[in-house]
Parts: sequence; C-alpha cells; structure tokens
Amino acid sequence: MFVGIGNPLRGDDAFGPELVSRIQGKVRAVCLDVGTAPESYAGKIAREKPGTIVLVDAVHLGKAPGAYELLEKDDILETGFTTHDLSPHLLIDYLEKETGAAVYLLAAQPETLEMGSEMSGPVRETLDRLVDRILARDLTEALNA
Repeated sequence: MFVGIGNPLRGDDAFGPELVSRIQGKVRAVCLDVGTAPESYAGKIAREKPGTIVLVDAVHLGKAPGAYELLEKDDILETGFTTHDLSPHLLIDYLEKETGAAVYLLAAQPETLEMGSEMSGPVRETLDRLVDRILARDLTEALNA
C-alpha cells in the first residue's frame, strides 16, 4: 500500500499525494491520498490488511532539495517523520499491530513548503524519476537504483 501524505497547496508538500495519484491503477497496490491527516485514515489502512505500507511524504532530511530516502521504522522515528501534526510512533505502532505490515517512509527533501507555491524543480525531478522507476520495476529495485 502506498499512502501519500501532504498538502498539494504547499509546494513540495505535494510530493506524497502527487506520487500516489500518478501510480494509482498502474501498480498492484492500494494507493491512498490521506492529505495532512494520516491518523484519520489509520482504520481504513488497517482494513486493507497490506503486507507492506509505504508512507510517501516531504520530510526534512537535512539534505539537498529533491534528495530522497526509503526509511525503515527506526529511521522514521529518528527523523521526526514529517512536517505534519501527528505522532509517528503511535501511527506506526497502530498500523503494525493491526496489519502486521512492514512500514516504510519514502521521504523527499523539500525546497519550499510555502502556501500557494508550486512544487520545486528538484522535487518534481525526483517525483518523475521515482514514478518511472516504480512503474517499470518492483519497489525495492526502483528505490535502490
């Protein structure tokens, strides 16, 4: 399952929702845009009983804009997770308990999160590249390429 997190009206925060929108119906995975409140969708995610959950969001990684990482649970908790108001520990624990799924975060370093701004060039390039790789190959190979 791919879970897009973010606000499309805040520049690079559109990364998660845009990625899931572009792969929805083209991959053998449930794709869900949860906006800025993933905790509100926790029950819906759990009901799907996915084996793997990939949360997709713009995250302050301390890297150059457009840089991305596929983070595992312990890494997610160390980053502070996202720019949104939720407890990553509670959400991840709930999803793991209810689904038994492995939870990952596909995180892209934003350049701008300003309200009303467009997605930056570096993040858009990363988005295009990741979508192409996800559609062309399996997720693990795509993200490690």
